[in-house]
Amino acid sequence: MRHPGFFVRGRTLALVTCALLAIAAPPVDAHSAQPAPGAADIGDPLFPGLGNGGYDVRHYTLDLVYGSAAPVQSVPGRVTIDAKATQALSRFDLDYSGDSVERVTVDRRAASFTRAGDELVITPARPIRNHHRFVVVVNYTSGPREIAPEDAGDLNKVLAIAWFATPSGSITAAQPNAAHRILPSNDVPSDPARYTFHAITPGGVTFVANGELVRRKAISGGRTRWTYEEREPMASELIQLAFGALSVIDRGSDRGVRLRDVAPTSQAGELEPALAKEIAHLDYMTEKVGRYPFRTYGSLSSDATFPFALENQTLSLYPSFVFLPLDGTPFGDPRFYEPLMVHELAHQWFGDSVMPERWSDVWLNEGHATWYEFEYAQERGDPEFYLGGTFEERMRADYAAGDTFRALWGPVAAPSHGHEDIAQMFSPNVYDGGAVVLYALRQEIGDAAFRRLERRWVQRYRGEAASTADFIALASRVAHRDLTAFLTDWLYGTKTPAMPGHPDWTVDPAAARPAARLAPSHADRLAFKR
Repeated sequence: MRHPGFFVRGRTLALVTCALLAIAAPPVDAHSAQPAPGAADIGDPLFPGLGNGGYDVRHYTLDLVYGSAAPVQSVPGRVTIDAKATQALSRFDLDYSGDSVERVTVDRRAASFTRAGDELVITPARPIRNHHRFVVVVNYTSGPREIAPEDAGDLNKVLAIAWFATPSGSITAAQPNAAHRILPSNDVPSDPARYTFHAITPGGVTFVANGELVRRKAISGGRTRWTYEEREPMASELIQLAFGALSVIDRGSDRGVRLRDVAPTSQAGELEPALAKEIAHLDYMTEKVGRYPFRTYGSLSSDATFPFALENQTLSLYPSFVFLPLDGTPFGDPRFYEPLMVHELAHQWFGDSVMPERWSDVWLNEGHATWYEFEYAQERGDPEFYLGGTFEERMRADYAAGDTFRALWGPVAAPSHGHEDIAQMFSPNVYDGGAVVLYALRQEIGDAAFRRLERRWVQRYRGEAASTADFIALASRVAHRDLTAFLTDWLYGTKTPAMPGHPDWTVDPAAARPAARLAPSHADRLAFKR
């Protein structure tokens, strides 16, 4: 900008001198900016206090020592975090709510630390420069806990435990906000990282984690050292640490993907017919949305009782009872469990490979997984049994419940519940309601454009976090017209918009529908599907 007094007589020389000095002055060095604390909260409205600012994590290396085969035990751990500063840091936080912290170093120098609620506040011996790569090592102790029998059906209580005992050993289930009970981390999906897992176990015990087994070595005392690598970015909430009397079933490769399943050794034979169906499911999903985004896939079936299935990256988690016949229930019936398996597999694209930027974007995970679950039931299963009618009839029923969904749980992309009630955040409105939004979008832009969008979405944002705004923008580009107003009404409106192409479809008044089961399918489906 030209200085307003530049041509004033008698002041030209001074101003020219100032200009020359400005030109000669060195640029501001971002590396020399005054160090300040990193934010202790990324500002997610559903989970205040979760996540941290000032750095991006690139890699976690987790070292665990299981001292015995007991399902409940204290597990000494060490996490090595390779991160990059996004500001000059005088101190920074990690999320952690485990049992204890023994020691912290930053770039090999002892660092001071304090614990404040679920925050581990670390002050390095020297401030960290902006853009500097640094390494944090935390020695800590945590471990699996028992689920009280009376709490086994309570989603909020089970997820708060995160690392829990099973009859055969222990497993983890950290979604959405409990990975920091398992390890110190930046516990938000918007900061994914690659992982290396090392575990030392007693002899005769199996350890399984996300990704690929790259080494298993016998060491002193009859123990075994296991190493797994997850080479693709992973959100902390998708971590899996399975331990105990487990059998690993190697199914070879399909479409370039290494398949392996994990089951309690005592149940492996019973579970085999169900678990083997994932090969056909992988074929189905790759035909729908393109190449599978990871190197491995499989199912982990657990003999514990818990009320959900979960899309842990490369290793979906299920309670075994889903696959085993039980009188008076749909359990053990392929018409029931196969669409659920497709739901969790679909999450490997929608939710795992492409992560939600904020938890209010969770409909991008669940709406898409529900869409392919329902399509599979229609195309390969028994839609009358599973959906209560055809795919189209199910969409119409869920559409009719739209105002009830929104009144109970908020708009599809703005859930009204979060940390205070996770079960309510994962409501039918982000599952069925999210699928209805996708149906409306397909009606609006046509099936061909919709299918292009689905493939473009998982290709464009592979390995990244993406938002609802990103989805709206990409949909507009694929459709070659601005869909902002259309999708904003569907995703953020408190009332359900008119369904394109179906002027005869109506929405029931919110007061006309109970809060229990709102669509004609099995009443217990949503009790354990995630």
